[in-house]
Amino acid sequence: MLNFNFCAPTYFEFGKGTEAQAGPLVKRFGGTKILLHYGGGSVKKSGLLDTVVASLRESGLEFVELGGAVPNPVDSKVYEGIELCRKEAVDFVLAVGGGSAIDSAKAIAAGAVYDGDFWDFFQGKGVEKALPVGVILTIAAAGSEGSVNSVITKESTNEKRGCGGEVLRPVFAILNPALTQTLPPYQTAAGSTDIMVHVIERYFSNTKEVEITDRLCEAVLKTIITETPRVIENPDNYEARANIMWAGMVAHNNLCGVGREQDWVSHGMEHELSAFYGATHGAGLAVICPAWLKFVSRKNPGKVVQFAVRVWDCDMNFEHPELTAAEGIERFENFLRKIGMPSSIKEFGAKEEDIPKLARHIGSVSETEKNFGGYVKLDLGDVEAIYKLAY
Repeated sequence: MLNFNFCAPTYFEFGKGTEAQAGPLVKRFGGTKILLHYGGGSVKKSGLLDTVVASLRESGLEFVELGGAVPNPVDSKVYEGIELCRKEAVDFVLAVGGGSAIDSAKAIAAGAVYDGDFWDFFQGKGVEKALPVGVILTIAAAGSEGSVNSVITKESTNEKRGCGGEVLRPVFAILNPALTQTLPPYQTAAGSTDIMVHVIERYFSNTKEVEITDRLCEAVLKTIITETPRVIENPDNYEARANIMWAGMVAHNNLCGVGREQDWVSHGMEHELSAFYGATHGAGLAVICPAWLKFVSRKNPGKVVQFAVRVWDCDMNFEHPELTAAEGIERFENFLRKIGMPSSIKEFGAKEEDIPKLARHIGSVSETEKNFGGYVKLDLGDVEAIYKLAY
């Protein structure tokens, strides 16, 4: 196990009706003038926004609203939020929604107290200051409610990039699983897929003697495998929703990733599908991650075999371990199809002739064009090969 530091001080308020605690929690964490940031009409139609607004008013808090956060959040909305924060002297950002609203809120919080262009943070500059961010979560997926990360798309160039910093970790997060019961099955399944891949990209590591985090990863994966079909069959299953929601947080606050090398190639490759074709993030991962597993299993099968046996309950074939690995990947793919996820990048509108462009675009926004990944080092040719497997 590698040396590491770990501090995850987000305060979680979990359970039914907890959204009514928005005002007291903002006040507890020092907010006096709030930017209330949310997405589309669902938070209004459901009555959630009314509940949050009432709670803020009952706590004597001022606020301004910024709706319009979109899936694969964009820089134009971040700039709008930064301008509004400065104009209104906002000192706290409250995100109501899923990962898109939260990531947008984090970028706004960083940019509002920075003299330069917030995009600097998405080109490698460290984030040292930000307004405090609170979260009311409406979908279990991105894990942004407990993480230090934000991902934003620059519309002019289709660059989908991430940044991170401890100051971006939400000071509190309200998690009411009942708020996810109205989600369409496709969104629920895409969220579960995102959770799984957040774990997989920590699990596939060459770091030795990391049994504790291996077992934590496996527990989260098995929870999603068990609970997702239950909520697809019965969307009102609160207990299954609760398990998935907490799994989403555990998957991405890095509890499962400390002390080990990690591999985020699948996320990087999927970002191109979201940026160019508008693919739902989890759905894109459902296509890319199995293709990546197939490719790396040929070069470094050890962890893929462990994944097959421990997570998917495959019998170990000691004479031909590669067959065990292949069976595990197949069971993973079958699960994703069962919950309604796509099986090919063609389903997003991608054409085979697009593949070199997608690979080159990854190269143009990465630190190096010839050294992707951790579990298996890849070059641009390998990235193309994985896209072809996903095609």
